[in-house]
Amino acid sequence: MIILGTNSIKDTGYDVANSCRFDRASSDGLTRSQSTGNQRTYTVSFWVKRSALGNQEHIVSARYGNQTRYQYIRWNGDSDSKKNCLDIFSGIYSTSSTSTSMYFVTNRVFRDMSAWYHIVLAVDTTQSTESNRVKIYINGVQETSFQQSTYPTQNQQHFYNINTTSIEIGTQNSGQYLNSYLAEVVLVDGQQLDATSFGEFDSDSGIWKPIDVSGLTFGTNGFYLDFEDSSALGNDANGSNNFTVNNLTAIDQSTDTCTNNFATLNVLDGNLGNSTFSEGSLRFNSEDGANKCWMRSTIGVSSGKWYFEAKVQTAGNNCAIGISDRPSPDFNSTELGAGAFDYSYQSANSGNKLNNGSGSSYGDTYTDDDIVSCALDLDNNKVYFGKNGTFQNSGNPTNGTNPAFTITAPSLTNHGFYFFCLGDLTGVNNVRWLANFGSPPYSESGGNSDGNGYGNFAGSVPSGYYALNTKNLAEYG
Repeated sequence: MIILGTNSIKDTGYDVANSCRFDRASSDGLTRSQSTGNQRTYTVSFWVKRSALGNQEHIVSARYGNQTRYQYIRWNGDSDSKKNCLDIFSGIYSTSSTSTSMYFVTNRVFRDMSAWYHIVLAVDTTQSTESNRVKIYINGVQETSFQQSTYPTQNQQHFYNINTTSIEIGTQNSGQYLNSYLAEVVLVDGQQLDATSFGEFDSDSGIWKPIDVSGLTFGTNGFYLDFEDSSALGNDANGSNNFTVNNLTAIDQSTDTCTNNFATLNVLDGNLGNSTFSEGSLRFNSEDGANKCWMRSTIGVSSGKWYFEAKVQTAGNNCAIGISDRPSPDFNSTELGAGAFDYSYQSANSGNKLNNGSGSSYGDTYTDDDIVSCALDLDNNKVYFGKNGTFQNSGNPTNGTNPAFTITAPSLTNHGFYFFCLGDLTGVNNVRWLANFGSPPYSESGGNSDGNGYGNFAGSVPSGYYALNTKNLAEYG
């Protein structure tokens, strides 16, 4: 799935400043011990953007007593029929006994890696009507289509608000970790609230967007995680129900949010061989055997001026950065720059550039820890590449001189859009990239932003060029 220029809102009214980037490989999570609250009536709300597919990954969970009593909201990865559905459960589970008190599995699958989803679980088991006891909302609309739906009995008690419960964000019992961005994570203890307590439909676009939740009454165990303090990502912005941070650091605070959605790398692109992705789909690992492939951004553009950077983590003398109108067609014979509408700057061949399979001398070679940049001018159809803050071949994106390429206009390509790309030129050595579309997955002290104040880049963003996010798209895309 990709985002194009029309799928954005310039002015969201209420802006969410930060999210938290949870990485499964790093065993990231937040935990706290609950006190006794309302076990029958509560609401959970959060915004989430996925970074990987196919695994069981817990978003909000709780475990009680002997740890066979669980409650969770998770991405389901059990089988083909349930994979990538939302799975909501409360009950007793062990190898010898299973007792389900609440269980819902959506028919809807959640495979859009470029989207922020808003999910609300609203429970009140005191209700006499069964269907009123559990309400699930996705992007402002109540979900009614389920593979499985087991409603709790009247006055049944659950585990999010019980003494000695450990409530966890991004994991369950130190396992099944999450690969997602989370924002605006809320638990309301003692009230069953609908989605309008947390969001509203934009009057112009009709897109569901967040509203300020700070005025809600959160109750005894309630909390509001806004992730605005990078030194304390488990801080409760409402009060003192703070979480213990496990493996998350300041680097995991992101400006990619449900009100300004930044590009990431598109893990849905096929033909990527042994490539793997982590750190919020911003780290691209092309392992031995993943010969000649590239990874696109989730956002494609057809107009405007755009900028991004990438840090070389492992070059293997086989890296490529550039643009393309298409996904990598295979992983064993096609390199970035082989096609008519692919343009790349290579670490190999003394820093050559490549288009339509024809290479020529261009700039310096680059290697581990170098920051390589790309400035794309679709108003004049030019592209520039830089290394460690210096555009190569005396290129000047601001005044339009000495581009690496004068490119084919997007309207004349096969697909009508260009995407930023990171590639591997050969399978002989491992290649590892870290993409920075404005919210880097690594410590970046450059502090350079675009003219709208978005992004944290090592190099100065050329005047008139912008980070690839939905607010900039709404204005310039």
